[in-house]
Amino acid sequence: MRLNELYPFPEERKTRKRVGRGDGSGFGHTAGKGHKGQNARAGGGVKAGFEGGQMPLQRRLPKRGFKNFDFKVTFEVINLDRLEASFEGKTEITLDDIYSRGLCSYGAPVKILGGGSVSKALTVEAHRFTQSAKAKIEAAGGKVTELCECDCCCADKAEKE
Repeated sequence: MRLNELYPFPEERKTRKRVGRGDGSGFGHTAGKGHKGQNARAGGGVKAGFEGGQMPLQRRLPKRGFKNFDFKVTFEVINLDRLEASFEGKTEITLDDIYSRGLCSYGAPVKILGGGSVSKALTVEAHRFTQSAKAKIEAAGGKVTELCECDCCCADKAEKE
């Protein structure tokens, strides 16, 4: 058996509709297109959204605003319990550590969520923290370092300090 010898069983093949081949076929006379009109003509038919000359719905509705999804920032999230379990002996967790352990894909902005609890003082570095995560880390005696995910304003902040 070769690939060029494969074929569907005869009962699996659908016979094509042969229109305009006599009235006995059921698709003779007007060939299933009805009588006259734009859709009965060769090359006829209307485009999608056409309402017979009436003002189409997409032009009747008011247009307000524009959302450019090209600039949307999608964060990869990590819960506190997973973070603490992944770094058992460490107290200082940097962004490079998170990437190297495979908790997030490299270069993606990271957000730490407050799921779970923290048992020891951790110094965590990430792009964003939820309020509950920040509170839990600081309550355990740790420190939170929030980074900026863009390169534009980080240099300005460092110069001001």
